[in-house]
Amino acid sequence: MKLGLVLAGGGIRGIAHAGVIKALEENNIKIDAIGGTSSGSMIAVLYAIGYTPDEILKLFKKFAKTIVKLNGNVIRKELKNFLFKHKLVSQGINSGEFIEKIFDDVAALKNITNINQLKMPIVMPSVDIHSSKKYIFTSVYENEKNYISDIEIGKAVRASSSFPIIYEPMKYKDKMFLDGGILDNIPINEVKKLGAHRIIAVKFDSDRVDKESNAIDIVMKVADIMGSQIAEENLQNADYVIEVPTDGTGIMDVGKIDYCFESGYKTTIKQIEKIRTIIR
Repeated sequence: MKLGLVLAGGGIRGIAHAGVIKALEENNIKIDAIGGTSSGSMIAVLYAIGYTPDEILKLFKKFAKTIVKLNGNVIRKELKNFLFKHKLVSQGINSGEFIEKIFDDVAALKNITNINQLKMPIVMPSVDIHSSKKYIFTSVYENEKNYISDIEIGKAVRASSSFPIIYEPMKYKDKMFLDGGILDNIPINEVKKLGAHRIIAVKFDSDRVDKESNAIDIVMKVADIMGSQIAEENLQNADYVIEVPTDGTGIMDVGKIDYCFESGYKTTIKQIEKIRTIIR
């Protein structure tokens, strides 16, 4: 019996996935295939490369501020042009090139360059804005329509994580890729295609919006609403769903990295016997 683990996107909250994996490993629950979108793709690929959950936590702490850093001058320019010229100067506040470099570098430390070098079957969705179609970066399929296996690790993660407005679309050949969460934030069906007989999906409690919320929080809530129906339909195909509470953690709230990791770990530990029953 092969077990597939599916990790939803969610910004900084994504580090909770590493806590989930740690709890599963400590209880000898082996993951045979993995998939993730956006920050879920980051954790999925780091695990597939060979990093332990604790090492993933350290990497997240080291690079999180760089990944979520927003250029204030660019934001002001964007707003000024939007208000007075009714247009946006760029397609995103950040290019996302640093995400590509970070993941290429951490993969190189394990002597890995390309996604097709990964031994663990993996899938990471993205969306081509030219065609409005979903594409899957994977270590398994080759020369199949809408599946890409011959691509560098950094480019694949960047494409799956290029959240609209925050990051520019990633140009790759004749494609312009944006965050896979637009069409498939919880790629359960794609992990099933990898040969998984049982699926554990990990999601987060819904984003809250109140008077303290900023523009990015509101954008995230809108994206959550837009993708909720697709996500709920996909979740019906999971054998078990772990919903990790994150106490209103924002997409860029780097101060809650430890909290989210622990929340993923503790939530999974509490449900470990139920998980064992489901995946038998």
